[in-house]
Amino acid sequence: MATENTIPRRIYDFLKEFPPFNLLGQELLLQISERVLVQYRQPEEVIFRQGDPPNTHIYIVREGAVHLLREQDGEPVLVEQCDEGDVFGIRPLLADENYVLTAKVVEESLIYAINVEGFRQVLENHPRVAFYLASTFASGIGENYRRAGKPRLFLDQDKMVDANFPLVEIQSLEKSKDPVTCLPATSVRQAASIMSERWVGSIIVVNEEQQPVGIVTDKDLRSKVATGDVGLERPVAEIMSSPVITVGPNITVADVQIEMVKNRINHLCITEDGTSETPVIGVLSEHDLMVVQGNNPALLIREVRRCRTGKELRHIRERAEELLKKYIYQEVAIAFIATVMSEVNDELITQVIRLCQAEMDEEGQQRPPAGFCWLALGSEGRQEQLLRTDQDNALIFENVPEADYQATKAYYLSLAGKVTRLLNEVGYEYCPGDMMASNPNWCLSLDEWKAQFSKWIFEPSPKAVMFCTIFFDYRPIYGMKELAAKLTGHIFENIGGQAIFLGFLAKDALQNPPPLTFFRNFVVENSGEHKDEFDIKARAMMPLADAARVLILDAKVGKVNNTFRRFEKLAELEPANKELYELAADAYEILMRYRALQGLKNKDSGRYFKPSELSKMERVNLRNCFQPIKELQTLLTLRYQLAYLR
Repeated sequence: MATENTIPRRIYDFLKEFPPFNLLGQELLLQISERVLVQYRQPEEVIFRQGDPPNTHIYIVREGAVHLLREQDGEPVLVEQCDEGDVFGIRPLLADENYVLTAKVVEESLIYAINVEGFRQVLENHPRVAFYLASTFASGIGENYRRAGKPRLFLDQDKMVDANFPLVEIQSLEKSKDPVTCLPATSVRQAASIMSERWVGSIIVVNEEQQPVGIVTDKDLRSKVATGDVGLERPVAEIMSSPVITVGPNITVADVQIEMVKNRINHLCITEDGTSETPVIGVLSEHDLMVVQGNNPALLIREVRRCRTGKELRHIRERAEELLKKYIYQEVAIAFIATVMSEVNDELITQVIRLCQAEMDEEGQQRPPAGFCWLALGSEGRQEQLLRTDQDNALIFENVPEADYQATKAYYLSLAGKVTRLLNEVGYEYCPGDMMASNPNWCLSLDEWKAQFSKWIFEPSPKAVMFCTIFFDYRPIYGMKELAAKLTGHIFENIGGQAIFLGFLAKDALQNPPPLTFFRNFVVENSGEHKDEFDIKARAMMPLADAARVLILDAKVGKVNNTFRRFEKLAELEPANKELYELAADAYEILMRYRALQGLKNKDSGRYFKPSELSKMERVNLRNCFQPIKELQTLLTLRYQLAYLR
């Protein structure tokens, strides 16, 4: 081993702090360090030019700065700024093609050069290093940045102190290969006997082709037969639940959890192709999940329904955050995490509403004849609230005769007040802007909501546009969800005749242009409580969410609230912009993950970062998220002619 004072040792001490070299073992990295050439470069010196054939080295900035430039219409355009720890000039490793950029030194610099031939062997034996270089430098955060269908972050393993969990969520699950079935004409008595003989808690009802048409569980026998409602000699078709939720043979634990949580069921039927049109080949129960993991979302949701106090509900949400930590640290797909956490949040909110209504019943407050719908707004409305943040909600109630209006509104305001207070006990802080259903402005009849949205759309003042960025992400949580659907239809009708409104909404989406790189320092807040911190919500996440919102509204697509799912839908609708929208979806998922990591670490909303606490790899990952924001904002400017909008 080299002595402590040699140049190779000093090179090693530097490289081990930066990706992808921090993914290598000490012995190998020392060998690489011994072969590094140390180069002193003067300002304006060109290391390689666009169009040059690849040379024999890749480069790392030790000190100083290097600009990567692209020739465009005879003019150099800055593409990237490289500072301490940045790797550049890796094209010789990736493809036998000429350089696509020019590398120009902009201040006195010390550069480490590594011979390509020696490093190729490293790539062959260390796929994580090869994948990092290809994904990070070949095409931003595009398809190469994905593995197993989700963006990868290359999290620093030494930071993942709580990550020692068996990751069962993405493993395949053993299925019952011998499902218990019967025909629809089978008597209830016969079906119950079969279940008893086979020691199973369910039986799949199939047709002559062995295709599932229903399912009978122990619960059905208790609630429909033991009560005397259905006789033992009646056909089992009279008590079966139908249709059956079916899944394909390659189901994973994650898929099972999502289906059970979404559909509020405890059994899934596996068929040959995942539909009810092919024969049954297996059955999965919640018990199967419990065998492979002790704590899962379906169990948490079941427990929510048993809670009777804010303290009990708060405990469930804390357990959900432990599950979140496990998922985040092990890089489970954000789409899965968002679904699970949204279902837990929705069930918590639903149970809070039920408890508050029951309390009002006990107090003797008469429920009005008009039904209602509770709406989630903001991040919960977009199904992106991984951590507990402040409340954003609203309430719609059915239209009533004028004589009944005051009593109806008074009841729902009282209910909303109780709900927001109990949610606060659970850990969801009050909205500082009072965007809550307990505010009389946001507890309205359907007609009042329609009038409110019409006013915002036809008179798009800055305040109206600000409200729209919050309220256009509404999602029905509890009650008469058809009220929300009617409001959505009204909004699309109004927008269809008011194109200028979308222009104002698009202009608002440009209020926070992204930093295109983290060169030496982040773009940080320069005053206030979070001085010198980076605001990931305002400077990275909201520009993406705002762009997705205006584009999906313009496309008149309802019921797609989640930002990265909006971009995925837009990619389907606009093939010409497919790549950009996919990049934006990836970027948003990465930002959600980093915000969750930050929040779990600091036990807060995760919105603000101290730049000094981020590793170089984290800075690279975040930097890659900024380019699609810039391109999206350019698209909005051109599409809605924002240069002419005053």
